[in-house]
Amino acid sequence: MPRKGSDPVSIEFGKPLTPTPTPIPGLVVWDLPVHGDTRGWFKENWQRQKMLPLGLPDFGPVQNNISFNDQVGTTRGIHAEPWDKYVSVATGRIFGAWVDLRQGPTFGAVYTTELDPSRAIFVPRGVGNAYQTLHPDTAYTYLVNDHWTPTAPYLPQPRRRNRRHPLAHPPPGRDLRQRPHPPTPGRRHPLPPRKTPITGANGQLRPRTSAPNTASTLDRIHHRHTLDLTHPDLPTARHWRDYDTIINAAAYTAVDTAETPPAAATWAANATAVAALARIATENNITLVHISSDYVYDGTKPTPYTETDPSPLNVYGHTKAAGDAITATVPRHYIIRTSWVIGDGHNFVRTMTTLAARGINPTVVDDQTGRPTFTTDLATGIHHLTRTHAPHGTYNLTNTGPPTTWADLARTIYHLTGHDPHRITPTTTHDYYANTPTPSPHDPPTASSTSPRSAPPDTPPPTTPRHSRRT
Repeated sequence: MPRKGSDPVSIEFGKPLTPTPTPIPGLVVWDLPVHGDTRGWFKENWQRQKMLPLGLPDFGPVQNNISFNDQVGTTRGIHAEPWDKYVSVATGRIFGAWVDLRQGPTFGAVYTTELDPSRAIFVPRGVGNAYQTLHPDTAYTYLVNDHWTPTAPYLPQPRRRNRRHPLAHPPPGRDLRQRPHPPTPGRRHPLPPRKTPITGANGQLRPRTSAPNTASTLDRIHHRHTLDLTHPDLPTARHWRDYDTIINAAAYTAVDTAETPPAAATWAANATAVAALARIATENNITLVHISSDYVYDGTKPTPYTETDPSPLNVYGHTKAAGDAITATVPRHYIIRTSWVIGDGHNFVRTMTTLAARGINPTVVDDQTGRPTFTTDLATGIHHLTRTHAPHGTYNLTNTGPPTTWADLARTIYHLTGHDPHRITPTTTHDYYANTPTPSPHDPPTASSTSPRSAPPDTPPPTTPRHSRRT
């Protein structure tokens, strides 16, 4: 029921907690339960446990601001901030206007409504917002998921011919705090989506992995000197609140070399660096996509491996399993275990094609079983998981089809390139490594499962020419 009394604002008590979408995607009005009696009223202004199941994003607020306005008509002009915010009224009433300034079909869409203590609104990043007080002594609060700084890039309202909004030209009561945020000269373009950095972008996935939204948001990190994942300054090396998803394709993948002490480089790249990214992702509400390997499995199982079967044999496998366990602590994560990756740069198909053309008859192991994974399909799978907001967790991701051995795959490549497949000599893993000084433990791998919760690592097999080393 409404309450009036000495309060000039009529507040409706007892409403159920209810979200109401608006024409602007992500902009949602919330009806809040307000409990009142003769002493006044009480409300739970933001209640994460109750609101998340109803659709409120887990946006991770880090700052709570209060704006008090003693005069009617105080106006805070339209601007879009580079963070999400949850706005609610403590006392009084406001008229609000919002405009979508993000890239997409709803760019320029406008929504207006009034807010009092029984109504709040979630404003996603890139949606311009403006407020005008309708009662004296109005105070409203807003939770934001980034810290305010004088250099934060505000976006101005886009100029449109023959279109005026009542808050486009605010009266003299305009908020002075906007002065450190002048409109960026000439910046009239939509706000792009948050960026997606791809570590290890010079590997086999380098041109294939795409961002969850558009290619324009990719931040390809090709080399360690560009961004050192093991450096203690990594948390401040980027403004991480500008990022939505991190795709970690960086790894130490010299499987046999990893067996030669010391193994510090392997652990640093495959575990320590992952731990640093996991902390950053957790603290900044980022989705971490971690590319893992079939080497977390021991290869002794006669049936396909599932996501819950890790049992590594060698140093490389142990470090990858450690990276998986660390990634699993991030609230928003995808662990992608893959196998026999074929993409740009050095890979098994290119090696066999070259050997065939040079007239070389290689010896290839014939007791390791798996499925090849083409990077175009791997990237498509990652894109699907992130775009559809699939349940977070671990996925075995490979190409489909019957499992094969490295020797059979080599025969297929020779055949498809017009060469005699009988030029391939099969051997066992044990015999191949018999004369290797420090071989890593290699049991005959078994293919991973490609169930509906399945998804993608990285290792061409042993062949006689040593330059076909795993990558």
